[in-house]
Amino acid sequence: MSQQHSRQESLPPSTTAVGPATVTVFASPASWIESDALAQCHQVAALDGMTHVAAMPDLHPGKGAPIGAAMASTVLYPFLVGSDIGCGIAVFPMKLKRAVPEKLAARFPDLDRALDPERDADDPAWAVVKGDIPAGHVEGLGTVGRGNHFVELARIGTVFDPGHASRLGLADGDLVLIVHSGSRGLGERILRAHTAVHGAGPAPDPGAYLAMHDDAVRWGSLNRRLMAARVAHALGAEPAEPLVDQCHNLVEIRDGVYLHRKGAAPGDGRDVLIAGTRGTPSYLVAAHAGPDANHSVAHGAGRKMSRADALRRGRAKHTVEELRRTPVGSLVVCGDRQLLFEEAPTAYKRIEQVIADLVDHDLATPVATTVPLVTYKTPDLGSTPQRDQRRKRGRR
Repeated sequence: MSQQHSRQESLPPSTTAVGPATVTVFASPASWIESDALAQCHQVAALDGMTHVAAMPDLHPGKGAPIGAAMASTVLYPFLVGSDIGCGIAVFPMKLKRAVPEKLAARFPDLDRALDPERDADDPAWAVVKGDIPAGHVEGLGTVGRGNHFVELARIGTVFDPGHASRLGLADGDLVLIVHSGSRGLGERILRAHTAVHGAGPAPDPGAYLAMHDDAVRWGSLNRRLMAARVAHALGAEPAEPLVDQCHNLVEIRDGVYLHRKGAAPGDGRDVLIAGTRGTPSYLVAAHAGPDANHSVAHGAGRKMSRADALRRGRAKHTVEELRRTPVGSLVVCGDRQLLFEEAPTAYKRIEQVIADLVDHDLATPVATTVPLVTYKTPDLGSTPQRDQRRKRGRR
């Protein structure tokens, strides 16, 4: 996958007119795209003020709106961003002397237990907080949440572009911590307040919504840093600044319109970690998406099964132990058995196909893969995380 990939060689995206808006799907015929997700894209395209819908190769149906889409409109629609405003993925360098998955898995802190500013005032993770906590929202600080959220210790695998990787300070074999989480209730509160009065309608005061939205985006980014610091201290490493931190649930004003992203990462010259599954590599890419793609790229592999289907099929096909030890040799820390089946690698599309589609449509260039070592989802009730044995340094 060469960085010299020619724009002339790119596959022409399929674009159809729907009233005043267009829908463009950046996926090949080989990609798994559900008809329900395409129908949602066309429903969104028919909304008042909508100008263009760009569907990514990880497209799948969401609650009322597609996931894996970037949607441009002259009207701001909060429901297109959804409840987890500020959800994103950050990548942190991690320096450890040895990386033995079995030993490290037992040392992960309990990321279901929130940090309390008073009770946990001496926790060293607070050092990453600079200034006030956005919106004063202290509930859920330092926690990962549920669904497809995770915290993962991984190793840099294949390096496609050594020069770009080097500029990020990365090389083959380096360790990184990947944190995928959102605004932990703050975004849900914002959306609920809107829908209680306006349903799926537009924001009557876009400025007021954007002010609350921006707080949730900042909160999500801060929380990813807090979790990374908690894990670093628990594993005996020093916390570091993120190499990558991109939000994929947000709205921004661009070129005079509201660009809503739901499960789509900013693709305008930024580095993005596109998450695979918990049993496959993820891809760090250099994104260079243009206006046809609403300056966006995919955010992950994308579901191909509903949670109910994944649970039913997974129980028939896998054992719990098979899902806790993945094909790449990594460990999954997850005490919630139902979530373990819902998040099985087979519930997702092939990340290799998603990346190939992005490359073929000239939206991104792979830089490197990250290969999981330990993926944290929820506390493993059978383990005893050493969170209370850490060295206390106090909040600075």
